[in-house]
Amino acid sequence: MSVDVRAVTDSEFHDWQRALRTGFLRTPVVSDAEVADRLAHADLARTLGAFDRDRIVATFRSFRQEVSTVGGGSLAADAITQVTVSPTHRRRGLLSRMMSADLAAAKERGDAIATLIAAEYPIYGRFGFGAASWAAEWSVDVRRAGLDPRRSGRPEDGGRIDLTDGDEIRKTGPEVHRRLAGLRAGVTHRDTRGWEQGTGLGHQSDPWREPFYAMYRSASGEVEGFVAYTADDKWDDAKQPVNTATVRDLIAVTPAAERALWHYLCSIDWIATVRSGYRAPDDLLPLLLPDPRAARMLTYVDMLWVRVLDVVRVLESRTYPVEGSLVLEVRDADGLAGGRFRLDASPAGASCVRTSASPDLAFDVAEAGTLAFGDESAVRLSRLGRVEELTPGAAARADLLFRTPLRPFSPDIF
Repeated sequence: MSVDVRAVTDSEFHDWQRALRTGFLRTPVVSDAEVADRLAHADLARTLGAFDRDRIVATFRSFRQEVSTVGGGSLAADAITQVTVSPTHRRRGLLSRMMSADLAAAKERGDAIATLIAAEYPIYGRFGFGAASWAAEWSVDVRRAGLDPRRSGRPEDGGRIDLTDGDEIRKTGPEVHRRLAGLRAGVTHRDTRGWEQGTGLGHQSDPWREPFYAMYRSASGEVEGFVAYTADDKWDDAKQPVNTATVRDLIAVTPAAERALWHYLCSIDWIATVRSGYRAPDDLLPLLLPDPRAARMLTYVDMLWVRVLDVVRVLESRTYPVEGSLVLEVRDADGLAGGRFRLDASPAGASCVRTSASPDLAFDVAEAGTLAFGDESAVRLSRLGRVEELTPGAAARADLLFRTPLRPFSPDIF
């Protein structure tokens, strides 16, 4: 029998949640409280299920999102999440049908991009997505770091570290987060529900463990960063503490705040190891330590994937460090964003229009998002065969235009 793909109804949402859990290999038991909480915040028109008779065998959901661009602008995005296909129904084209329906609706709404966090790397390139940001995680051996324990917990710039709580983070955190979005591309908007769930309010999918919170204030009293972290309780056979502090959330919008928060974490009594959580790959952390080798990289992984739906808006939404012009041919097998475009860019602004002129560079739409967010080199992509250089030197000129001093970073998984 055929499988029907459509939006779910209120009465079907419990079964949709069960199918979601099945796809992610989590216990398929769903509580009424969880269903009620998630239903209250779900847009059912954007919550798709694949129905084999009366059973949901695939899930797909999207929601509105804002994503920061280079220079502090933002783009309206179609954020895709909770994508699963039950093991009984793989390789039947269900993901393709749900994705096609959602991207067509996003294009119709006027979203400039679609975004997602990929659980598996090979899946989404065929739908026009490309990795636009990456993340790293470090483990710091505090005893090797070389910090002076008498001073490292006290900022030397006139600022201060204060312990605080979730109530204060919900008040002051959003402004710090907005400032981060002005500094780095790829930062996704964190709404009120996100702040509440991140600080223990509302329904939690996993048992909640209250973290410690610390806030950095500059000498003028302005909040410039905060950290949320947990700690375990481990002692070795010689009755020495070997505890690990694990960062759950750390946002710093000045180098002073970044330095002070990392030094604070590495100065806490009984903490032998600090796990950084996901950070921007160019985070200052390793080089903030007298011995950077004390920070061992655990993870380097793709994070935010972007699918361009409107080339003009994407390229005009960001700033460019130098003046330059390029004709770009964007190939899109799905017909959503392809075409030939002339980009005239400068620090004062950019213009992107369709053109019939000969292209300087040609690439698939998946590379458009990667280049637009500034994290990848057109020269490198050319050497990989993912960008075709049709005018000699065009890839190098593209690097001058697109690359950014700070790599994009997406601190939130959705």
